Amino acid sequence: MSADNDISLDEKRVYSGDKRETTAYVACGMGVVTVDVVEERVGGFELAHRCEASDVAAGDGLVAVATQQDVLIGPGEFEASGFGPAVAVGLSQDGLLAAGEDGGVARYDEDSGDWHDIGTCAGDVRAIDGDLVAASDGVYRITDELTHAGLDDARDVATEGTPRAATGSGLYYLGNGWMDDLDGDFTLVASDGERSHALGDGELYQLTDDGWTAHPHQPAGAFADLDYGDTTYAVSSDGRFFAEAEDGWRHQLLGMPDVAAVAVPR
Repeated sequence: MSADNDISLDEKRVYSGDKRETTAYVACGMGVVTVDVVEERVGGFELAHRCEASDVAAGDGLVAVATQQDVLIGPGEFEASGFGPAVAVGLSQDGLLAAGEDGGVARYDEDSGDWHDIGTCAGDVRAIDGDLVAASDGVYRITDELTHAGLDDARDVATEGTPRAATGSGLYYLGNGWMDDLDGDFTLVASDGERSHALGDGELYQLTDDGWTAHPHQPAGAFADLDYGDTTYAVSSDGRFFAEAEDGWRHQLLGMPDVAAVAVPR
């Protein structure tokens, strides 16, 4: 990645206060970082809440953060929800979901502020998206209960459009059961129904009309997480925030340790 793709201070000043500005939320070892973005332009960022955050989800006016103490709910002042220590959070059509260190998954009732247990994964939970959970022993489906839905060593799931799962043995899509998509050691899959990306063996792929192809601009280092807004946004574990432009990835060093996840409200 060339230095030309770094975000300049002049550019930050030009786009500060743009009405198209969106706030992205980043979970890291120091807490929740908010990053102002306008399309591929990255503006100011700050540590909005100090904690040890491992995951973040945002949408429908709500931001949820998984921490070692509790699930925090914002935006604004992040408040403890009473869930307890959490490793993953996600949003479904039925509301906020969270998973604990013991594999237990629960749904949050915004009206009462209570958590309702759904079930417990046998393995360690790694990600939640929609009605799917990625765990060390495979994928689980969430209905009124938690049901093992196949595969093994699931690292990530994406439910928008065609459901997909990233595993240690490959990328799979849900058709007549789980079908092979790509071979390799996959750690990330993301989709908003129109755009889809996956990271396998250190290479970033994008889904096009011709199928999965290598992204024309490979990131400098592996992404830890990826989400969508006016463009595609990503974070790396070493503390960089990325925004996709036509000529490559713009990036901003956040200076925060152990970056784990990014969420953009939409």
